[in-house]
Order: sequence, then C-alpha cells, then structure tokens
Amino acid sequence: MPVVWSDRHRLHDPEAEIWLGVPLPAAELPERADRIREALEARGARLVDAQPQPDDALTSVHDPELLAFLSAAWADWDAAGFPTDPGQESVVPYLFPHPDLFSGRAPRTATDMSARTGQFAYDTMTLVGPGTWEAARGALDAAVTAADLVADGAPAAYACTRPPGHHATRRAFGGSCYLNNSAAAAARLRAGSDGPVAVIDIDAHHGNGTQAIFWDDADLLTASVHLDPAAGSFPHFLGYEDEPGVDGSNRNSVLPPSSGDEPWVEAVTALAAWAAERGARGLVVPLGVDAAQGDPNSRLEVTPAGFRAAGRVLGELSLPTVLVQEGGYVVPEIGELVCEVLVGIEEGLNG
Repeated sequence: MPVVWSDRHRLHDPEAEIWLGVPLPAAELPERADRIREALEARGARLVDAQPQPDDALTSVHDPELLAFLSAAWADWDAAGFPTDPGQESVVPYLFPHPDLFSGRAPRTATDMSARTGQFAYDTMTLVGPGTWEAARGALDAAVTAADLVADGAPAAYACTRPPGHHATRRAFGGSCYLNNSAAAAARLRAGSDGPVAVIDIDAHHGNGTQAIFWDDADLLTASVHLDPAAGSFPHFLGYEDEPGVDGSNRNSVLPPSSGDEPWVEAVTALAAWAAERGARGLVVPLGVDAAQGDPNSRLEVTPAGFRAAGRVLGELSLPTVLVQEGGYVVPEIGELVCEVLVGIEEGLNG
C-alpha cells in the first residue's frame, strides 16, 4: 500500500492549546506523524511525495472565504501587532458571532482581526501559527494524492496527514483541524467513480465536519463511530444517531465510555454493511487511532487487535480505499496502531 507523505506538516508546531482560557501543552504535535512514518518505514512501506493540488481540490469542500482567511491569517495577525501587544503569538479568537447577536440578519465582516477570527474558528483550541496554512495545504495535497493513486488503480492508499481535518466544516475550522483532508479525498474519489463514495470515520470523535460538508449530498455517504457526545465528548452538540442526512445518507454510531474491541468492531461492521447496502463504489476512512486504550483524548478502550479487526472488516468491502490520518495521541504507540489498521485493510482486500 503506498503511503503519501508531506514534510510540510512540521511547519505547524503549536506550543499550546487554549482551554477554558488556560494555555495547555499542545497535543497535536509534529512527532505524531514522524512516529507513524518511522513505524511504516520499519515495515517496508513505500513512501510517495504529496503532489501539489489545484485550488479546486480545496473549493470542492470549502468556502473560498474560509480559504482566504486561513491563507492570510497569521500574516494579518502579525501585521495587527498582536504578537507584541498583548503578546499572543498565535491567531486565536476572542469573540464568536452567535446568531442571536444579529436579530436574524446576516453578520457583517469584522474589521478587527481578533474578532474576524471568530467568524471562521469555532473553538479556542485550534490556533494558527506562521506555518499552519502551508502544513494544512500539504495535508490536503497528501490526501488528494492518495485518492488519485486509488483512482489510477491502486487497491488502497494511505495519506499520513497532519494537521488532521475531519472537524473542519465548509466554512469553519476547529478541533485541531483546518482543512478537511478526508472530505477532499472523498470528493476527488467520487469524481472518478460511477457510484456513491462512502466515508467511514473510525476516529474516537465524531467526524462533524465531513458530515456537515456532505449533509445534502445523497451520493456521498458519511458514517462515523465515536464516543457518545451525550457523555461529554467533542464536538458535544452533534454526532447523535438521529442525524440522517439527506435521504438517509448519514449514519452515526455512538459508544459509551469504556467501550472496547467487541462493541467498537461491531459498530464498524454495521457501518460497513450499511455502506455496501447503499451501493458504495469507493471508500474513504478517516483513520484516527485515539479510540485506543490510554489515549488522553478519549475514553474508549480499543486494543491493537481491535484496530486490526476493524481494518479487516473495511478491507473486506473490496472497494477502492483511501485512508487519511486523523487523531491519535498516545505518541509512543501511534505508529504501531496505524500499522495494525493498514495490515487489517490489506488482509481484508486480499481475502
């Protein structure tokens, strides 16, 4: 299985996340992707450089206003003097334009950069630094390159993307995500497909951005297995099982805290069967491994054997398959966990 890689991921190197107004050490670090690469190379993986993609790879899933904001965000922040006064070196919002502010009218674009950020960011955790845009663009390039490899005949391809993407919506970023890499891969794969493409998200958190982007698209099937948002899990406000999309094209499977291999693999199996019943002709897997035992960002307890079993189930669909890296924060183990999923995929594809 080819592994698509971009060195540009290292340009995004956040030192902190702001949670409840308190700066905390960042969890989404360059070491995550580097550890995955090390583990894959140790198993003889074939690395392929991410190829620059045209702008329509971005506009297929994102509003041009979001792209314009992100591409200039840090330069505008720096020009406004915020790194000096008040001393905030990363782009972070302080005001969010809640609909109730506007009496039903459309909000105007804010002039002040700190306020304008709140028009596109939906949390304070997802900071923009001097290299964030280039890294995010490199991640999307990698995901779409993987889709091109599959469209050209590879049974499966894996994009080792960072920063992750599945929480980014058409017009907003958050959840450590800036551009929706998995959605861009799905849009590219569908462009060359003669039927629906399914996105089956196995990250521990709901793929809310992908769901939102394709909510009204019956030919792009979206599914996610994740920790129940009612148990206090990000993104909190959605990811429930009563969110069907247009014509039943979306399906969410929620798990209670402490769920391990058996219920998790059962949920993946049910989503795979649903995609097959809906006539999927291609598959994109947002591959988070933060459902693992001991991951600090979730309360699921999936083992390496569970990840391999889930990969095997998805491979047995025998569909052209693109895997796109999302979460996973047990850094010493992340590479081996990803390898387990990819080996499972290959086992399933090979029967």
